Amino acid sequence: MRQRYLALFSIFASLPAMAITFQTRLENVEWKVEGDQFECRLVQPITDFGSGEFVQRAGEGAVFSLKTTSRLLGRGSATLLAAAAPWQPGRGDINLGAVRMGGGGTLFSSSQGQASRLIGGLIEGRSTVVRTFSGETGRPTEVRLLPVKFSQGYSDFQVCTTKLLPMNFDQVSRTQVGFPGGGADLDAADKRRLDTILAYMKADPTVNHVELDGHSDNSGNRLTNRDMSRRRALAVLDYLKAAGVPETDMVMRFHGEQYPVAPNTNAANRALNRRVNIQLSRVPMVDKPAVAPEAVQQAPSQPGPAQPKPPAQL
Repeated sequence: MRQRYLALFSIFASLPAMAITFQTRLENVEWKVEGDQFECRLVQPITDFGSGEFVQRAGEGAVFSLKTTSRLLGRGSATLLAAAAPWQPGRGDINLGAVRMGGGGTLFSSSQGQASRLIGGLIEGRSTVVRTFSGETGRPTEVRLLPVKFSQGYSDFQVCTTKLLPMNFDQVSRTQVGFPGGGADLDAADKRRLDTILAYMKADPTVNHVELDGHSDNSGNRLTNRDMSRRRALAVLDYLKAAGVPETDMVMRFHGEQYPVAPNTNAANRALNRRVNIQLSRVPMVDKPAVAPEAVQQAPSQPGPAQPKPPAQL
């Protein structure tokens, strides 16, 4: 009998510690869609943990992020899975690889490819699973997002993404228009790029400063190249100004052939060097200080008749 108990003890001792699992009860699962012109988010709150979110910024594909209000999970590695449901016999989990977790509220953001496969899995009825090892408890930890009600949530998310701007601030803040054919006239592609910049500035009025740097290749002499780079920068400035950007919000510089992006050794490279670089930024608005009434200088009064001087005091 004693040997039997020892055998059972050895079996249980060899089993891994039971995993800690975070997931919302089936009847409480919900998908929330939040967003504007800059970003759309499809969120499933996770009870006692935080949330799992598909996030798509303007000009980019969706990524998956895991957020937490708990300190249970810290820095380290986790495995991302599209896990088959118990009612799907014969279907195994899809391992989407490892992700690196950092500290703070957002533990990680996946690649766009991983997010796309997770979305496909949820549509098929698979759960999104993040599996890791908690150094805090010494036990495996799983965070699960369930596919319940996903179809409607994802449909609303897609509607949100159709309203996103073509580019986000990181993309639009440093861009350029080119003049591959020479000259200083904006072509259709240039105007489309500038229209994208204008659309972003209209949507985000905090973007209120534009720097334009004109460049040329080395085809002419120093003076003609400098003048050509000036004309190109001026063409961009005039286009933005005509669309409503105040000229006082723009700074224009021109450099001729001084800063090539490619050696001027062939026609293709010279075409790359004919460009205007555009940089957008946010400059804090400084309110003019109010002037106190007593500080306002009064206009000098018109001279009147001379007044007699008072007699000198003896």
